[in-house]
Amino acid sequence: MRAGRMTPAQARGWQEGFPRFGLNLQSGPLDWDATFGFAGRRIVEVGFGMGDSLLQMADADPTAQFVGIEVHRPGVGRLLSQLLGAGIDNLRVYAEDAVEVMEHCLAPDSLDAIHIFFPDPWHKKRHHKRRLIQPELVHELAALLKADGYLHLATDWAPYAEHMFDVLDAEPLLTNAGGRPGAGVPRPDYRPLTKFEARGERLGHVVQDLVYRRSN
Repeated sequence: MRAGRMTPAQARGWQEGFPRFGLNLQSGPLDWDATFGFAGRRIVEVGFGMGDSLLQMADADPTAQFVGIEVHRPGVGRLLSQLLGAGIDNLRVYAEDAVEVMEHCLAPDSLDAIHIFFPDPWHKKRHHKRRLIQPELVHELAALLKADGYLHLATDWAPYAEHMFDVLDAEPLLTNAGGRPGAGVPRPDYRPLTKFEARGERLGHVVQDLVYRRSN
């Protein structure tokens, strides 16, 4: 769990928001429809940061079930704080390591979509082993998807994009929605343009969206 100094609003999010919107690893396999009170598309975001884009996506698609996973406590607190006054009830949050959630709470062939937007690129070569996108994890993510479900990644760091393409194109359970290996796609309408992304574009960074579908 990544700690950090929290604002009063973030602390309030934990105190008042987590009992309402939080999910616990100890509860075991997630019963989606019982948790949300309705049936809908199941979408998971891994590493939602401060939660801005996840909140926007949940607000824009109230018929879908959204689950966010994040270990950075201030980011979780901020999202929970925003949820308290947003009138959005189709979003739940794990403040846990994603690998643990995948292993204990998410069933194979159960998800319609997995989003991973702007994960830490770990620029230095000696740190590349810390990158989230690795063959073993990608295989586990792919196994969680329903047939024709999709995995959507985004990055503004070109060397990391190349690494992502290499890993995802090598995964037999996935097919590149761009039509060929190494092909990205235009930013889908459902993914909001974040402040982080806008800042990167001003600095000349090129954002790449990678979408891969689960093979039947």
